[in-house]
Amino acid sequence: MSSNAKGAVLALIAFGLFSTHDVFIKTLGAVYSPIQIVFFSVLLSFPLATIMLMRDAKPGTLVPVHPWWMAVRTVAGVVTGVSAFYAFAHLPLTQTYAILFATPLIITILSIPILGETVRIMRWAAVIVGLLGVLVVLRPGTTDLTAGHIAAILAAFGGAFASIIVRKIGAEERTVVMLLYPMVGNFVVMGAALAFVYKPMPIEHLGMLAVISVMAWIAARFIIAAYQTGEAAIVAPMQYSQILWATVYGLLFFDERPDLYTAVGATIIIASGLFIVFRESKVGTSKTTPVLRTRTRVGTPSTLRLSGLMTSGRFRDKVPPETDD
Repeated sequence: MSSNAKGAVLALIAFGLFSTHDVFIKTLGAVYSPIQIVFFSVLLSFPLATIMLMRDAKPGTLVPVHPWWMAVRTVAGVVTGVSAFYAFAHLPLTQTYAILFATPLIITILSIPILGETVRIMRWAAVIVGLLGVLVVLRPGTTDLTAGHIAAILAAFGGAFASIIVRKIGAEERTVVMLLYPMVGNFVVMGAALAFVYKPMPIEHLGMLAVISVMAWIAARFIIAAYQTGEAAIVAPMQYSQILWATVYGLLFFDERPDLYTAVGATIIIASGLFIVFRESKVGTSKTTPVLRTRTRVGTPSTLRLSGLMTSGRFRDKVPPETDD
């Protein structure tokens, strides 16, 4: 098996684990506030994060080099986490994923003011088509836009902001700083709000939260292995396999059947995202390849921050060399 094929398989396994992880989130979301789920998933992620932090031998303090950018990234991480959990709890899985798949489109737009990326006509066309796909999923004017839809959109924007900031400052910040601040931010903010929404949790539900944290950690390791093994242009599109898992899990566990609009909209969004990925993979068409170099999925607080790990210099970067347009 070639290295690219191995990378693709590892990524498929990772995103299958993430999709299973989201089933647990949706199940718990039917009972508990997303604030409570976020708080405990982060709390139970700290032991795993500590193990990873103990392996960071890079000298320095925990004070960020770019405190304002880190503050923005932390806020984005908090918004993304609670919004994603709420969306998974209140929308069909396929709809949630379809909206979250717009993240690469948003990253492409944000790369212009934040990274100084030059986006030419073909990628602009892909972004516009992809955003039209989001409108197909949402169908404004014909169906009611719920808080779940708004939460999914916020999660997509928050995830894009967090990812693009990693591309901006990741080379200068310690991995431990990139990992720790969003986790602490979620822990503090959700902990402060917990008193207003807390419901006692039986041991089996706490166990489910522990499973969420462990599955996210294992999936993160698989994604890192995938990028170590295969080219980013091959590995990155594997995230779209989650729509297949969402369809199967939705039918099996939640009696969800994706409607025609969701299927058509998701197809448009995925096609646009794939176009941007393959467009960026061509030498000379992108200065910073912001989507290819964003190596995390839209995330949930239990997901250790892969982008920070992947900018630490310990992992191979198999994307074309950066060139000017």
